[in-house]
Amino acid sequence: MDRLSGRTAVITGGSSGLGLAISRRMAEEGASVVIFDRDPQGQAVVDAMCSSGGKALFVQGDVTDEQRVCEAMRIAATHFGRIDVLVNNAGIEGENIPTDLLTLAEWNRVMAVDVTAVFLCTKHVIPHLRQVGGGSVINISSIYGIVGGGDIPPYHAAKGAVRTMTKNDALLYAKERIRFNSIHPGFVFTPLVDRYVQDNGLEHDAAKAHLDALHPLGGTGTPDDIAWGAVYLASDEARWVTGAELVIDGGYTAR
Repeated sequence: MDRLSGRTAVITGGSSGLGLAISRRMAEEGASVVIFDRDPQGQAVVDAMCSSGGKALFVQGDVTDEQRVCEAMRIAATHFGRIDVLVNNAGIEGENIPTDLLTLAEWNRVMAVDVTAVFLCTKHVIPHLRQVGGGSVINISSIYGIVGGGDIPPYHAAKGAVRTMTKNDALLYAKERIRFNSIHPGFVFTPLVDRYVQDNGLEHDAAKAHLDALHPLGGTGTPDDIAWGAVYLASDEARWVTGAELVIDGGYTAR
């Protein structure tokens, strides 16, 4: 219950899905949690954490707005006295249409949230991590940042970019004891995957049965499967881990 005691973690998109699970598990492990999300539901999440004895703060804002990103990091550091962990989790899937039919506007929309926001949050958290002598940045990529699926082209491109950005930043900041690692989830039924199923006219139970069969361990994952990986990467247990890809996919990419 104290693997992250004394640390402050900023989690983008922490109001729902994977981000919500990561926020809850990190709070349970003793971290002060800052949820940075445009969804006002984040306040209710934080209120519930605090009522259970946790330390949490909600900062509303758009992760693609550089000024607001900078302000969010300052607010987090001022409120809790430090920042030790950043989880770049906020993301969107984009439209599932072939590359030759994709508009530039749609491409840019996905890249702004899934790639540029990772850059902005990383850029503006670095000074705060330096102040405490190091830290952990965890970028949520995807199995679609490693392999193709024959669908949603901008999402694949974005998650592949996040994968390589993570490795490069791991090298850039290793001497400052700032670790960078990426997590690559398999299919987990979060709101993002639910939207993907609905937008493609699929029936939920049939889609889940199909996706379950693609994971050798059987079944799709749960948000907590991913959250515990994030807790590990944020903790001292991973003090010698940087530039790594933590694939949590039930064996999907083992083929």
